[in-house]
Amino acid sequence: MLVSYGGPRQMEDVLPFMRNATSGRGVPDERLKQVSTHYGRFHGISPINARNLEIRRALELELSRRGDEIEVVIGNRNWHPFIHDTLCDLAMRGLTRVLCIFTSAYVCYSGCRQYREDLAAAKAQLQVQDLSLELDKVRAYYTTEGFVSAYTKRLVKAVRTMEENTGRIPYVAFVTHSIPRAMQECSGPADQSRPDYQRQHQQVCAEVAARASKELGRELPWDLSFCSRSGPPQMPWLEPDINDRLTQLKAEGVTDVVCVPIGFICDHMEVVYDLDTEAKETAAQLGLNYLRVPTVGTDPDFIGALADLVTERAQEKAGDEVVYTPDALEPGWPAWAPPGDSRVSKHGADLPVEFEIKQN
Repeated sequence: MLVSYGGPRQMEDVLPFMRNATSGRGVPDERLKQVSTHYGRFHGISPINARNLEIRRALELELSRRGDEIEVVIGNRNWHPFIHDTLCDLAMRGLTRVLCIFTSAYVCYSGCRQYREDLAAAKAQLQVQDLSLELDKVRAYYTTEGFVSAYTKRLVKAVRTMEENTGRIPYVAFVTHSIPRAMQECSGPADQSRPDYQRQHQQVCAEVAARASKELGRELPWDLSFCSRSGPPQMPWLEPDINDRLTQLKAEGVTDVVCVPIGFICDHMEVVYDLDTEAKETAAQLGLNYLRVPTVGTDPDFIGALADLVTERAQEKAGDEVVYTPDALEPGWPAWAPPGDSRVSKHGADLPVEFEIKQN
């Protein structure tokens, strides 16, 4: 099961979807309606639904090509098909084990632990319905060779395109979803044996930039920016925002920018609005040449990496000898950790042992 955020499919869905997404935060409808105007530019349709279907089909085909006839389904946190509904359907069909792949490649509360809490809540609902499923998940995969190589290919192609048009080496602006600084501080293990959210991205950016620079034969200047900040203004989030960074780059004399959505595996509203609309408009106002790199989506290298993780986790659960595919970044994230490290939980509360997974 691809476990994802979900998104509306028409304007009538937008406000109910946003209520789900902000449930428990006390955000008034007036504010939600203001944000809903972002979806209005796209007729209320979030691209995440179509992109997840493409990834689902590509992964299913890759597993089949390897001789594994494994059904791949989708379960969303905030819109249809909801996690509980998908799991309920699988349980009623007599299935007993579900392997979960979160569509967030990196590790922080909102990108991982919160999904695990959603899975725990859905499993509790199933038990009330006298239904049962064994739930498992793959480890974090931003370190995988397939993820890194897919973004490297895209960056190299974009830089060559920009150079052909301008005759200059562009600045590379890697971008990911911002999170509150308090969440950032709790996004890695307490013993610091694994990097926190910001450092995870910096490692990937450095590797992708180094590989692209080597292939191009010239050093690419780069840094990491953020997008999609929300919440009250008094709450500090990770910065700089991509729009602010574009303004700084202009002041520094930069004329050409390649934007890499390194924090996302596929297009959704944070990409098509924050980067393709707002940041693109900011760049135009500043007189910058701006080109956004495609997300990895159904790139064969990336899909192959997901298939590797499915095989890896299935072997671990079966007690077979596990054949690990080397990660691009070491050390890779282990699948399990002792229960009790609540530092990464939003509320400091433990989940059942089966959900105590180290990278979260």
